[in-house]
Amino acid sequence: MKKFKSVEAYVQSFPEWEDKLRLLRSIILKNHDIEEGFKWSMPVYMVDGKNLIGLGSFKTHISVWFFQGALLKDAANVLVNAQEGKTKAMRHMKFTNSAVISESLIQRYIDEAVQYQKEGKTVPKVRKSVKLIIPDELKSEFDKNTALKTAFETLSNYKQKEYSEYISTAKRTATKESRLEKIIPMILDGKGLNDKYKK
Repeated sequence: MKKFKSVEAYVQSFPEWEDKLRLLRSIILKNHDIEEGFKWSMPVYMVDGKNLIGLGSFKTHISVWFFQGALLKDAANVLVNAQEGKTKAMRHMKFTNSAVISESLIQRYIDEAVQYQKEGKTVPKVRKSVKLIIPDELKSEFDKNTALKTAFETLSNYKQKEYSEYISTAKRTATKESRLEKIIPMILDGKGLNDKYKK
């Protein structure tokens, strides 16, 4: 992907879309709460320092991205989720070469997005709950050493998962045993597997 240094350089680099990009940019900047920035080599528009809107150029279309677009009412049914099943919050309006850009429509969406941003509304993040699978080798050690089991249970889910994966990903029995020997004192000390790297 080509790197750009400014909004102007970005717009000029797409002569086939330049007029439409300039129009969209001017519509976005009519809202006085919005400040223009440049991130990820593309124009980004913020309210109170938080990303609100992005402007993007592609081979077959240009887009106005709404970072919290899933909150918008979308009465005109113009917003698209670019990665269904992956993207939770972001939505965009697509414009092809023949598309007519309705300033009043876009302005309604922008005003609504700004209002939600000022109210602090965001799309809630959904955390996937992954079931912890404790390997047999570790379970067997818990049966022999109740202090180890208690120490393990006081660790965060994330640390428990790290230790479980560390054992279960070893292919050879000898490797599993040596890994188990290594982690027992760490678990008893209440440390995570990778704590020393997180300073």
